[in-house]
Amino acid sequence: MPTRTEQAVVYVAGVVQGIALVTFPAASTIFTDPSEYDLSSTQYGALFVPQVVTAVTAALLGAGLSARVATKRVYLVGLTAALLSMALLFLSSFLTGNETLAYGLLLLATASLGAGFGFTVPALNTFAAAFNPATAGRSVLVLNALLGLGTVLAPVFVALFDGLGFWWGLPLLSAALLLVLIVVSIRLPLRVELPRAAAAPGRRAIPRRFWVYAGFAVLYGICETVNGNWAQLDMTSELGASATLAALALTAFWAMVTLGRVLFAAVERWVPSRVTFHVLPFVLAGAFVLIALLPEGEPALGVLAFGLAGLGCSALLPLTISFGQRELVSLSAGAAAGVIAFYQVGYGVAAFGVGPLLDAGVSLPTVYWLSAGVALLLGAWSFAVAPRWHGTPAAILAHDDS
Repeated sequence: MPTRTEQAVVYVAGVVQGIALVTFPAASTIFTDPSEYDLSSTQYGALFVPQVVTAVTAALLGAGLSARVATKRVYLVGLTAALLSMALLFLSSFLTGNETLAYGLLLLATASLGAGFGFTVPALNTFAAAFNPATAGRSVLVLNALLGLGTVLAPVFVALFDGLGFWWGLPLLSAALLLVLIVVSIRLPLRVELPRAAAAPGRRAIPRRFWVYAGFAVLYGICETVNGNWAQLDMTSELGASATLAALALTAFWAMVTLGRVLFAAVERWVPSRVTFHVLPFVLAGAFVLIALLPEGEPALGVLAFGLAGLGCSALLPLTISFGQRELVSLSAGAAAGVIAFYQVGYGVAAFGVGPLLDAGVSLPTVYWLSAGVALLLGAWSFAVAPRWHGTPAAILAHDDS
C-alpha cells in the first residue's frame, strides 16, 4: 500500500506540473510585446510545435518504458525535462536583444516542456489510479483538478511578477519547485504493479476502441487550447482589455477547469460521470458562441465567458483517461499515455494553427465560431466514447478486443 507521503507527492506534482505547463501561454502577451520578445502570432504559435512533438513522443515511449524500467523512473525523467525547460525560459529572458538566440532557446524550452509533460502526466495518472484502486475514477479527477490548480496559478504568478518588474520570476519559481519535488521523489518507492497484460507489451494489437478515445482527445485538445493559448490575445486585441484583465480571463478559464473537476468528482454519486461527459461539450460550444459575440470594450464579459468555457472543458480529459483505463485493460498505463499523446496532437493543431490564420487576416471571433463547431462534434463523439453500456465491467471487458 502506498504511504500518505507518496500520495501527497503525486498530488503536489500535479500542481507543479500544471504551473509549468501553462507558463508559456500565460506569458503570451510578454512574448508578443515589442519591448520584450516581439514575436508575431505565427512565431508565437510555432513555439508549441516542438512541445507537441516531444510530448507525443514521450507519452508513447513512456508507456513502454513503464513496463521495463518502472513508472517512477519515467516520472523522474519527466520532472527533470520540465526543470530544464524552466531553466531555458529563464535564461532566454536575458537574451531578448538577440532575437534569434532568444527564440532558439524558447523552442528548446518548449521541446523540453513537452517531454516533461509526456513522461510525467501519464505516470501521475497511473499512480493516482493504482494508489486508490477502489476509487480510481475519482482519484484521477482529483489529480487533474490539482493539475488544473497549477494552471490557475501560472497566469496569476505571471501578472504578479510582471507587476514587480521581473516576469521571469515564474520560471525561476517553477524550477525551484521542480527541483524540490525531484529530491523528495527520489527517496520514495512510488511502486506500481502493472497488470500482466501491460507488463508484456506486444502480445496484443491496439484495441479498435482506442481510436475512438484518440479522436475524442484530439478534438478536446483543440477546444481547450483555443482558450488556454489564445484567450489573453483575444482579450487584449478584440476586447481592449489590459494585460492584467487578460491574465484574469485566463485565470478564470483555468480556475473553472479546476473547480469543475472538483465539483463533478463530488457529485458523481448523484450525477453519473457518463452524463457529465455528454453534457459538458455542449456547454463548451455555448461558451465559444458567447466569446465570438462579445462586444468590443466589454472585457469583463470576456472573463465570464472564458470562465464558462473552463467549466465546459473541466472534467472531459480526466474522464476520458479514466474511461480508457477502465475499458482498455490490455493497455493499462498505455491507455493514459495514448490519450495524453492524442490530446497533445489537438493542442498542437490549435496552438500553431491559429497563428497563421491570424496573420492571414482571420479574426479571433471567427476562430471561436469555428471552435463552437468543433465542440459540437466533440459532444456527438462523446456518445461513441461513453455509450449506454459504459461502466458495466462485463460489457467493458467484452468490448476490449483488437
